[in-house]
Amino acid sequence: MIQKGDKKIIRGWVMYDWANSVYNLVISSAIFPIFYDTQSKIVYAENNNIADWKKIPEGTKVTIDFFGQQLSNSVIYSFVLSASFLVVALLSPILSGIADYTGSKKRFLQFFCYFGSFAAMSLYFFDAHYAEIGMLSIFIASIGFWNSLVFYNAFLPEIAEPIDQDKISARGFSMGYLGSMILLVFCLIWIQVLHYEVKWCFVFVGVWWIGFSQFTYRVLPINVHGKKPEPGYIWRGFRELKLVFKEFKRTKRLKRYLYAFFFFNTGVQTVMLMATIFANKEIQWPEGADTSGLIIAILLIQILGALGAFLMSRLSNKIGNIYTLMFSVALWIGLCVFAFFIKTPNEFYTMAAGVGLVMGGVQAIARSTYSKFLPPTTDSASYFSFYDVTEKIGIVFGTFFFGFMEYITNSLRMSVMSVTAFFVIGFILLFFVPKKEIELETTH
Repeated sequence: MIQKGDKKIIRGWVMYDWANSVYNLVISSAIFPIFYDTQSKIVYAENNNIADWKKIPEGTKVTIDFFGQQLSNSVIYSFVLSASFLVVALLSPILSGIADYTGSKKRFLQFFCYFGSFAAMSLYFFDAHYAEIGMLSIFIASIGFWNSLVFYNAFLPEIAEPIDQDKISARGFSMGYLGSMILLVFCLIWIQVLHYEVKWCFVFVGVWWIGFSQFTYRVLPINVHGKKPEPGYIWRGFRELKLVFKEFKRTKRLKRYLYAFFFFNTGVQTVMLMATIFANKEIQWPEGADTSGLIIAILLIQILGALGAFLMSRLSNKIGNIYTLMFSVALWIGLCVFAFFIKTPNEFYTMAAGVGLVMGGVQAIARSTYSKFLPPTTDSASYFSFYDVTEKIGIVFGTFFFGFMEYITNSLRMSVMSVTAFFVIGFILLFFVPKKEIELETTH
């Protein structure tokens, strides 16, 4: 048994945010999508007798071999991401049960950390001639990253008092934001100033992730409560979700809100995951400026994201959460329509600034709104598990839909425009969320 509020343990817990967030920013959002697109173009140029891949005509559908099929590189990327999040969504309830009902959280945290880190480092060997192997690394790294967070988050209520949890969670988020920004800037210097190979950045991510996580493992207890596994604990997560789903039939406001959340959040997550691929393929960057330009845009989004979260929080205090979300979703609709037409770097920077302002705000308000709408219950963890699974299933659906639209239209711009449908449906559904509190009881 440990004493809650132990500063040493809390510092160690926070360090895992610093350690793992580099994967989400450097690989998922910034460096790897650019690298992957470039390597795909090199292979496409070789296969089509084009002397210089940079001379591939604008608008050309860049295809590579993937399990014997010639598919667009961005279609492959979106499908692989979709598959990884499907696995995460299916594993999440099982892992939640393991986290809650065994004393093995630390060991599982370490396992998925190493699982994801080594997969990230293996991207050093990525070769678009053998895309199946390379995309397997992305698939595994994604699963390792997201599943490690299940066990990481499960430690928070065991090391901190309820009154301190928001503050400590925000501290972890800030550390992750700072650490990932530092490594991304280092990678920008590594590539653009020192002119070293991009693929070393994937090694840096893995080393950073494993290295700094050691501070976490050094102080986190192995078994906080001295628990022994309970019978049937593996499937308990699914049973909990089933009970929560039944409760939604009695919670009109929460049920309607979750429907709206599924659609507009699917749009948000799809844009965030696919934006770099879109920009690298569709924006007319000056020669040699694509990598630095995209990284600068991503840094801009990260910085403005914090400002956007603050502004949306202020707005929600004045007009309420639902109206704030409707305003944010309306801005997202405008940004998607604008993205369909943009071609120049300056236009992309303008869009990136807009995305940054609404990205942080809509995510923060969406989660706090869900929390406010929860019925009286002693088991809010199960409701948030349901929320997280809903979010992951939305990502599966959104990324698959994005890739499928490009597959049938041969247009990445049409894929972006199609994402607007998620925001429109979410906006309409928000209209039907009751604004006033509804008295509800729950037996869960």
